[in-house]
Amino acid sequence: MDGGGQVIGHGATRRIGDLEVSAIGLGAMTLTQVPGYDAERGVRTVHAALDAGVTLIDTADVYGPAGGDYGVNELAVAEALRRYPGSTERVVVATKGGHVRFFDTDTWSIDGRPEYLRRACEASLRRLGLETLPLYLHHRPDPKIPYAESMGGLKELYDKGLVQRVGISNVSVEQVRLAHEILGPALVAVENEYSPRARDGEPVIELCEDLGLAFLSWGPLGGMRGAKDLGSAFGAFGDVAAARGVSPQRIALAWQMHRSPAIIPIPGASRPESILDSLAATDLDLTPEELQRLDRTPRSA
Repeated sequence: MDGGGQVIGHGATRRIGDLEVSAIGLGAMTLTQVPGYDAERGVRTVHAALDAGVTLIDTADVYGPAGGDYGVNELAVAEALRRYPGSTERVVVATKGGHVRFFDTDTWSIDGRPEYLRRACEASLRRLGLETLPLYLHHRPDPKIPYAESMGGLKELYDKGLVQRVGISNVSVEQVRLAHEILGPALVAVENEYSPRARDGEPVIELCEDLGLAFLSWGPLGGMRGAKDLGSAFGAFGDVAAARGVSPQRIALAWQMHRSPAIIPIPGASRPESILDSLAATDLDLTPEELQRLDRTPRSA
């Protein structure tokens, strides 16, 4: 990719199945999440990420502001890629389906039926302008139906060539094992929340290592509300950041990448400065003493 490696340190990459992607991806949700979002700033943010070597962008059909509609974020990502002056050949766009959103009331539901996943997948294909999705993730388990039924629906999308690879999100160890049993090599990734304040995902990370799956960590900085106060809420991260002369957010991402080679953080960003600071974490080597200190940080503050 043109401009690759300017920020992402040491050519840092990680694997999602047969794909080699940047060690940190761009979580696109924040580009369009707030009503009145700045679309041009979003384009600049995506372009800054691509210039710096990002080759993984994470979106979903329900990402967008209240009062919007399905696909707002997917369309924004597609437009930013269309306008990028360099090559986007290596860029992997991961999108998700299975959430249902009522935008007028900003309420949510879940639909994991195979027929709904098929419709959601086809709609994402149209919005992204693709014939097949490089990575399609089931957004959240539907408690109304057996999880195996949803996984069978994903397997059908894979067998029909609508998706090239499959991922699952917001799942337990048991659900990962069941998905792996049903999907086999089609399953390449798990996307769960993981951050200094959300560490319940450790057993899933360990299972991903065992099964050779990528672990995409969403909300790696504590979410839109928690990212700003990460350093004060989790003192060790703020202290290590101050000693290093970098942001606590950068420390948090470097800590995750040291935690496991399976982890690919996907921090959200709505400004070029934010994603560039995040990407600089790939060039930050933490000492064993620093890692021990960060690992001991209380999980709530």
